[in-house]
Parts: sequence; structure tokens; C-alpha cells
Amino acid sequence: MKIGFIGLGSQGGPMAERLIAAGHETVLWARRPESLEPYKDTAATYAESVADLGAQCGIVGVCVVDDAGVETVCADLIGTMAPGGIIVIHSTINPDTCIALAAKAKAAGLSLIDAPVSGGGGGAAAGTLTVMLGGDEADVAAVKPFLEAFAGLIVHLGPVGAGQNAKLINNTLMAAHMGLAHNALLAADTIGVDRKALAELIKVSSGRSFGFEVAARLPQPNSFAHGGALLTKDVRLLGEVMGDDPAYAVLRGVAQPFLDQTQS
Repeated sequence: MKIGFIGLGSQGGPMAERLIAAGHETVLWARRPESLEPYKDTAATYAESVADLGAQCGIVGVCVVDDAGVETVCADLIGTMAPGGIIVIHSTINPDTCIALAAKAKAAGLSLIDAPVSGGGGGAAAGTLTVMLGGDEADVAAVKPFLEAFAGLIVHLGPVGAGQNAKLINNTLMAAHMGLAHNALLAADTIGVDRKALAELIKVSSGRSFGFEVAARLPQPNSFAHGGALLTKDVRLLGEVMGDDPAYAVLRGVAQPFLDQTQS
């Protein structure tokens, strides 16, 4: 079976490279021809369009930026993939978008699962990404050999949309941890505790978290501008899912002031 992949950015690119290296017959498409240059000496082939890729492939991974991009790509895939095909959404988007697209795919004889990932480009290149799955058991089983090319941990969380929900909670918690860490380090400055020494202490103490370690490395919050923009998007999406739920209000209240500083 041919595997298609769309979205060759800083995370999707290494994911595609792992697929190719694992020996999967991989078909790529990119909006910009230069995005395909790193693959010219590999076994991958190129599609002329999204529709062309869909017509060739039984499984297609999608790792584009946002809901609108996913919807555009899926419209072409749903119209061209043969019945029985599976679309795998690696983008982090609104769970409702995945649910709606899954219904459209089902009407065309296809399946769609959501499979957002955590670990960044480095994790993709190392094959250690965490993949959070939402979809039917049979579809999850069918795509696992494809996911194992770049995953260190694969977790099936429930029906379509569950993977996105988990990713949004994870990333909002990351943002909250960074917000708490930023203020903890400000507290150290205020009361005269050496910031660098405190950071080394907390890394091996009960207050540790990955978010703290990231925040402690930043000279200023705006050094995290790109990451802050992505986390801001994910915090917003969780708000779209949860509305005025008190648990979300607490997480957002801790995270948002720090995220605002990353963009200033």
C-alpha cells in the first residue's frame, strides 16, 4: 500500500523522512516545489496535486497548520481516495473539525482518524513522537505500522476527536507550567535567590516539569515567540471545546499572561 504525506514543515518533514527510511512506499505533495528538494535522492515519489496523491494512496497523513488547511486538503482527498482508504490528521485542530470531516469521509467509504503528535521536529527525526489517536479500533490498528516509523508512544484515547482533545489539554498544561515557572523565577529575583542555582535545584526536585525547564532557558519570554504562538492557538482551541468550564478558566488564567509576553 502506498502512503501519502502532506505537510512537510519542521515537524511533518522529519515524519515523512522516517516513513521513507522505514521502507514505506511514500508519495509526497507540497504546495511549494522547494519543499520537496530534501527528498529528491530518496525513494519517495511526488504527486502533481492533492487529488493525484489521494488517487494513489490507501493511507494519507496530513500535517498542515490549521483547520482551514486541513479542510481544504481533506476535500480533495475525500473526492479521490478509493473506498477503504484512511486519512490521518496529525495537525492540531479543533476536535469538531475532525468529527465533521470523519462524517464526510464515511459517506465516501473512507475512514478518518485524528493523530496529533507531541515531541517536535527533534522527536520526529529521532522516531520518539507521542501520537494521540482518536478513531475506530480497526482503523487505529490499520495505521499503526505507519505510525511506528516515527512514534515512541502511541495512545488510543477514544473516538474521533479524542486525540485532539488530549493534545489540547497537554499543550494548555504545558503553557500553564511555563506561566508558573516564569513567575517562580521572578519570585526568585525578588527575594534574592540566584536564578540559575534555583533552576538547577528545581530540575531535580518536586517542583520540576518540562515547562519549567523550557521557561528557565529563556532569556526573555519573547524568545519563545514561535512556540508561544502555537501554544496560544491550542489554549484558544481548548476554550472553544470547554467554554466557560472552571477547570479551563484556571488553566488559561495561569497560562495567558505569560503567553501574552511571548508576543510582546
